[in-house]
Amino acid sequence: MRIDKFLWCVRLFKTRSLATDAIRREQVKVGDRVVKASAEVKAGDVIALREPPVWRSWEILEIPASRVSAKLVPGLIAERTSFEDLEKLELARIAKAQHREPGEGRPTKRDRRDMERFTGE
Repeated sequence: MRIDKFLWCVRLFKTRSLATDAIRREQVKVGDRVVKASAEVKAGDVIALREPPVWRSWEILEIPASRVSAKLVPGLIAERTSFEDLEKLELARIAKAQHREPGEGRPTKRDRRDMERFTGE
């Protein structure tokens, strides 16, 4: 099965075109080599995805016939990312979320209700 289709089938990407774009940006490796979207994968291969600041990796246990439900994904791939890398990833997510200033970006539901009360709607 093609790598772009596989990544979409096991729900690592929401769409196949997003998987293809990540492959094109060299954010996907099979083994230790960067691949093209047309590269074939088989059971036993190790896939690595770049999620800054780390590379997350999974081992392919089985190739699905088509896209599967989220409940079936653990039977198809097994996470091989080290615990230290997962901790770094979580710390990076927390730091990014804390950096956002209040009032920046889209208003929350609470903000919207306050604005409606203020304008009298």
